Amino acid sequence: MVDEGRLLLSVLGMIGLLLGSCSPVSPIKDGVTAFERKQYFSAIPLLKRDFERARGRSDKGRLAYRIAESYRNIGDYASAHQWYGIAYQYNYGPEALKGQAHMLKRLERYAEAKEAFRNLSIEIGSPYEYRKEMAACEIAIGWLASAKESGWSVQPVAFNSPQNDFSPAFYTEGRLVFSSDRPGANSKKNYGWTGNKFMDLFVAAPDAYGAQPFDVRINSTGNEGSIAFNRLFTEVYFSRAVGAYKGDDQYCKLYVSTRTEDGWSEPSPLPYQKERINYMHPALSPDGQTLLFACNDPEGWGGYDLWMMRRNPQLEGGWEEPKVLSRNVNTPGNELFPTWCADTVFFASDGHPGMGGLDIFRTYKMADNTWATPQNLKPPINSGADDFGLIALVHKPQHRPPQPGDLLLSGFFTSNRPGGRGGDDIYYFEQRVPPPKPPKTDTTVATPTKPIISFKILLEGYVLEKILADPTDPNSRVLGRKPLPGARVDVAFRDKNQLITVDDNGFFRLELAENTDYTFTAAKEGYLTNNLRFSTRGIPRDSANPVQIFEVEIVLDKIFRNREIVLENIYYDFDKWDIRPDAEPTLNRLAEMLQQNPGIRIQLGSHTDCRGDNAYNQTLSQRRAQSAVNYLIARGIDPARLTAVGYGETQPAVNCPCNRCTEAEHQANRRTTFKILD
Repeated sequence: MVDEGRLLLSVLGMIGLLLGSCSPVSPIKDGVTAFERKQYFSAIPLLKRDFERARGRSDKGRLAYRIAESYRNIGDYASAHQWYGIAYQYNYGPEALKGQAHMLKRLERYAEAKEAFRNLSIEIGSPYEYRKEMAACEIAIGWLASAKESGWSVQPVAFNSPQNDFSPAFYTEGRLVFSSDRPGANSKKNYGWTGNKFMDLFVAAPDAYGAQPFDVRINSTGNEGSIAFNRLFTEVYFSRAVGAYKGDDQYCKLYVSTRTEDGWSEPSPLPYQKERINYMHPALSPDGQTLLFACNDPEGWGGYDLWMMRRNPQLEGGWEEPKVLSRNVNTPGNELFPTWCADTVFFASDGHPGMGGLDIFRTYKMADNTWATPQNLKPPINSGADDFGLIALVHKPQHRPPQPGDLLLSGFFTSNRPGGRGGDDIYYFEQRVPPPKPPKTDTTVATPTKPIISFKILLEGYVLEKILADPTDPNSRVLGRKPLPGARVDVAFRDKNQLITVDDNGFFRLELAENTDYTFTAAKEGYLTNNLRFSTRGIPRDSANPVQIFEVEIVLDKIFRNREIVLENIYYDFDKWDIRPDAEPTLNRLAEMLQQNPGIRIQLGSHTDCRGDNAYNQTLSQRRAQSAVNYLIARGIDPARLTAVGYGETQPAVNCPCNRCTEAEHQANRRTTFKILD
């Protein structure tokens, strides 16, 4: 079902471990089932066995790809690279080549990665799709070349284990509290994703060779994640996996506990947290008045965003409602693991330009209360792997300006880069004033007046269409995207509208006004209209970056009339037809599509698997289809535009003898679809 790791696997790799820890254990039946249920550690030997037994090239290709994905998700990028290559040899296609390219980047083989991305662009027929990846490889090569002169140094701490240790926080007496799945964790069972224990919190001295479990009132038999304390260490915030009801999938929620004479109090959840949304990585400001956290609320900018809420004792719960940080901090990717150091905020992101996985960035509050443009910390702090969870202390020389060799910053961070002791390891770092660079010859003529800085916010947009493995099948794999020339973009802002026609590269560019909300609606004949929102609210006048350039992409789906399109993540409880909460996001997106395209009518179809009586399945599927229609009507869609049809078991997506179908094949047949009628 829905879990935190599942939402990120397509883009994050090992971070799926860190975030996917908020999902429950499921029994393992075979390699494919183990893979589909995110039991990656357990899946690898089972899938390898199936690979050896498989006869057909296509079967071997599919199994090799799943083995590669499993290795990626447990952080073994070298093995993942090898198995993506095997999958490609067995004709799995561009997805395998894409996996190889990303693993080369994770392994910091940037020249090879750039060439792999170039070959991938040629294979799918779209130079556009991987232009950023190729540019990032070039930038990373330059950063690595200058890393030794940066003034930063890193080394692993002694208490790292062969398991995963991550996300440290400063604690009393100079100690650190961190998350780990090492032996000694509270859980009795191992987590199928990693083969290790569930996550607990541990405490250790920075120079110690071991660690002790943190307070038993904080650690549970489930997963506990990142932690944050107030300055006096009398208040603690942390994330814990919980279910909305018994047997439900688990989601991360934020909890708070206070120190009493008897130890830590029973943790209580923070207010405003919605069900079936993950709240993680709390970070309390030094004055204790602002809490930052990561959240995948769909009201954000995409993926996981950084949110902020202010303390207010006059409100029930003690906090004001959360607000998402501005678009110059958050991206359509994932922003995670915020921490404070004085007025600076460090965080991890895979949406800003970086070196491979998550990179660590810094930003700070400016005089006008906006956030400065984030800056990449570069190597050796960042690497091709996932780097995150940085905490720092500021050092200032007394009574004199800083000189080369002086310590400016020290602290700890997490990385799963090669050469560590376990999957994720904690590293100690120092930043010192680097030696002076050789003077440059300046041939320019000095002017007596300072240049006038012109602040601009520029937006570069692309209208794209999907590249399908089978151009005639809307349900086939998406290989990439390519520009859609000739599309029109209607820009709505401040009760005004501006119409733009994109060029041959699907491109448009315009200057945006400050503190303004925009809606961009793209349309082209033969495609479904789509839109996105963008806001310049909170984007600063940053003297270091006077011209702020942002990029947006609007993807238009080609209209396939009278062709069934499968709706992902629509599940029903056994013998029931009511819409479950985890199906609502998909139906909400369908409702939004219908609102953006008022001239089309659709048919909602529901299919069952082959198990059960034919007549019963027919009735059940009709009720399920009607439930989906009723949900859309409740969202404001005209009933005349909707038709419900239950197909029962008459049109299976996978033809297999019923008593020999795998659970995955049964699931593929239990599907909800929509069909554009006209």
